[in-house]
Amino acid sequence: MKIVLPGGTGQVGTILDRALSAAGHEVVVLTRRPRRPQDVAWDGAALGPWAEAVDGADVVVNLAGRGVSCRYTPENLRAMMDSRVDSTRVVGEAIAAARRPPKVWLQMSTATVYAHRFDAANDEATGVIGGTEGGVPDYWAYSVEIAKNWERTQAEAPTPDTRKVALRAAMVMSPDRGGVFDVLLRLARLGLGGPVAGGGQYVSWIHDEDFVRAVEFLIAREDVAGAVNLAAPGPLPQREFMRVLRRTWGVPVGLPATRWMAEAGAFALRSDTELLLKSRRVVPGRLRDAGFAFAWPGWEGAAGDLVRRARAARAGSGRLRARVGGG
Repeated sequence: MKIVLPGGTGQVGTILDRALSAAGHEVVVLTRRPRRPQDVAWDGAALGPWAEAVDGADVVVNLAGRGVSCRYTPENLRAMMDSRVDSTRVVGEAIAAARRPPKVWLQMSTATVYAHRFDAANDEATGVIGGTEGGVPDYWAYSVEIAKNWERTQAEAPTPDTRKVALRAAMVMSPDRGGVFDVLLRLARLGLGGPVAGGGQYVSWIHDEDFVRAVEFLIAREDVAGAVNLAAPGPLPQREFMRVLRRTWGVPVGLPATRWMAEAGAFALRSDTELLLKSRRVVPGRLRDAGFAFAWPGWEGAAGDLVRRARAARAGSGRLRARVGGG
């Protein structure tokens, strides 16, 4: 198949590009900074020559959007909104104008669309959309609006010959440097991976192999359209999530952090506490109903695999540095 990945140079895009290319598919990445023969330049906002890559493709998986690892200032929140909505709109325009439109358009969304809650899990049928919860920072509602507008832009695109799926993805866990797992593992290794603000908030996640398998599953399942949660069936409280990660790496203790300490740490890392404090209790209702079987349904097994791969990558990097230094 020919698969086009707008915005495919980030962590999730790199995971998909690597796996789909290894499976023998022709993968074209739309990026602002093309570096490889399979990269095509685009600006994520206006139609251009890049749209020729969409015409005749089998699948489009749109991953474009400003990263969330930043301070949630009004300027950054607006950039998140504009980059997601504009890129989704223009991908829809390219598909609508194609003589041979793709059969399916998978559009990245986020599990952040659901409400901050502890009492029950959010699936696609009964989950509570966020934005009106009490006792949380006002700007959390804007994150929900970003997700809603992201999905609405795809849903309203006039592409009658292309099936559309919105991927409400939880945190994708992979050992790649710079990803969310890499950050969490670094905290655990430093002894800082304890409960944050009590640690009762739920963490939803998905192993990178299951993320790729779910994308492939949704490409093949012509009967599935609309919003689909991409999350492992075992979300768990942050304190337990980090306890498993520490134990798997071999760190005996993790220092707890109060809310104000989390604020200070997030400021120092130029990130935001919503990523740490919002309770994302999300489960994959539609995937399970459609018969998808997770290879890594539980965090203990997934953490073990990710830690093993992270150790192997570090060992390989160490050997490479030693060879270079010795040469």
